[in-house]
Amino acid sequence: MGIPLRDVFVTVVVFYSLPFILRRPEIGILMWAWLGYMNPHKLSWQFAHDFPFAQIVALTTMFSLLISREPKRIPWTRETILLIIFNIWMFITTLFAMYPELAWGQWNKVWKIQLMTFVSMMIMTNRWRIQTWVWVIALSLGFYGFKGGVFTVLTGGAYAVYGPEGTFIGGNNEIGLALIMTVPLLRYCQLTTDHFWAKRLLLIGMILCVIAIVGTQSRGAFLGVAVMLMFLLRNSRHKWTLLIVMGLALPVIYTFMPESWHERMSTIKTYQQDGSAMGRINAWWMAFNLAKDRILGGGFECFRAPTFAMYAPDPRDVHDAHSIYFEVLGEQGFIGLALFLAIGYSAWRSCKWIMRQTKNWEDLRWVHDLGAMLQVSLVGYAVSGAFLGMAYFDLYYNLIALIVLAKEIAGKALKEQEAATEKKPPAALSFVVRPVRSGAARTTGPTSSGSRS
Repeated sequence: MGIPLRDVFVTVVVFYSLPFILRRPEIGILMWAWLGYMNPHKLSWQFAHDFPFAQIVALTTMFSLLISREPKRIPWTRETILLIIFNIWMFITTLFAMYPELAWGQWNKVWKIQLMTFVSMMIMTNRWRIQTWVWVIALSLGFYGFKGGVFTVLTGGAYAVYGPEGTFIGGNNEIGLALIMTVPLLRYCQLTTDHFWAKRLLLIGMILCVIAIVGTQSRGAFLGVAVMLMFLLRNSRHKWTLLIVMGLALPVIYTFMPESWHERMSTIKTYQQDGSAMGRINAWWMAFNLAKDRILGGGFECFRAPTFAMYAPDPRDVHDAHSIYFEVLGEQGFIGLALFLAIGYSAWRSCKWIMRQTKNWEDLRWVHDLGAMLQVSLVGYAVSGAFLGMAYFDLYYNLIALIVLAKEIAGKALKEQEAATEKKPPAALSFVVRPVRSGAARTTGPTSSGSRS
């Protein structure tokens, strides 16, 4: 048996980074993002595959934050307050879950994601950290877009694109949603870099990601990428360049895909005849009926056969939620769904505020572009997520954290501008000293009101 080079590489990189994380906690967030989105250890075959690298990095990062001299504060915004309330509510629903053992197992994953979201907001507080974080996320997920796009081209779209097995994004639907949220982040990287070749490579990467999304053969992802691209065009600078690229690339991608792909996409219109689609609708009715009966919902992992037997129109057709909205509705009840929707709506409004307030600020153009592209990612998640059960996907909550941080920076800049305006002295009045003549009094006063005595 040869040396497991992938395992050795990942292990060396992670453990080599730990001393640097102790000195600079932001490196821990970057490592956490790399491990969480690219999942390099899942690409190995031996000892590194299931090693708890992310847990080690997270603990080191939190210890580094604890001992650092940096300010340790959570930005108190609508989004963070709603997130805290949502987490408290999820904990309560877990206490009364229908399947306690399964629910506590899922809660153990969710609260760790939420904790690192708040830790990230405490650490990634300046331009360099935020932009580096976006680059790491975009390139980590973009790796699968590059790979999936090339795979789709080489195979003629005959096989579906999947993500790394055993991760949040392992399925074709899941990797499709993740890549939809990634394309705007790649666009942001392209807008904010001055490097000629980096811009070209990022453009190629965006096109390959779109090809990979189409290549997943996910109908939800297909709808999501269509809406996402429209908002991408609306929110981007240099719209004409992007419009030309999309106008040339999209028809070629569409006609390139095989007949089997076109037949599958055509079932979007005839969903009543599709067993998979009707199974999802059955699961959605189950979630609705369950939420009406139990104010706390069923708790995590409630989409099980006994639950369908009690609440589904067709008790034999057991499906996962296949929707972020009905997943939360079934598991957290109507109150949980209201909190989940409020977080997304608040984030959307904050993006609009960021874009409006920084529109004419050259120094804050990077914040304006970030708010614009994060809003596009939210659109992709909201549309494609309607058909995919990824309500607790860590990328969504990282986007919320980035929106909070961008709004904090924009708000601070506005306050500094207002303070500078208030301290500016008023324009001095113009005085004229008149010459003294014999027999006349000397007068001094404003030019507008001076007079002889």
